[in-house]
Amino acid sequence: MARYPLPDLNTLPADIQAKILEVQEKAGFVPNVFLAFARRPAEWHAFFAYHDALMLREGSGLSKGDREMIITTTSAANHCLYCVVAHGAILRIYEKKPLVADQVAVNYRKADITPRQRAMLDFAMKVCLHSGTIEDADFTALHAHGFNDEDIWDIGAITAFFGLSNRMANMSGMLPNPEFYLMGRVPKQK
Repeated sequence: MARYPLPDLNTLPADIQAKILEVQEKAGFVPNVFLAFARRPAEWHAFFAYHDALMLREGSGLSKGDREMIITTTSAANHCLYCVVAHGAILRIYEKKPLVADQVAVNYRKADITPRQRAMLDFAMKVCLHSGTIEDADFTALHAHGFNDEDIWDIGAITAFFGLSNRMANMSGMLPNPEFYLMGRVPKQK
């Protein structure tokens, strides 16, 4: 159960209402994170501006699936139910693999992913759990898999940003929407 009540959509600033309604139109529901963070509009704006800068950045060597894989894996390490379930659903959809989110959340080293993705997650987990031990050899290992320094920045920034998100979700008691649990597991009905 959430520790902070979700605000009434009708009481929010017009720009936040518009964005939430846009997400609802696309997803068919309002992900709880949009309302949970809207209780403080200035923080909502800052959070989603940085989220969008990271997740929608053009020219990155990371696919949308790669980004969601980083989030799902590191969110599991941070014990964040909301982000594992929500971003795991998005990961399943982007990768078109119904098992991948569960695999990377439990043990990415045994998941059905590419060696490149495994190297990416090795680095993300180091950023997540042991950032003080990052050294040049970590960059060399990623370069060997075709990542450039901007891609490596993306891996680190996504990991760090979702570390904040994981902690806020855990602290606030944010729960995943029930819709996320089935997304990407079974084919959509036509």
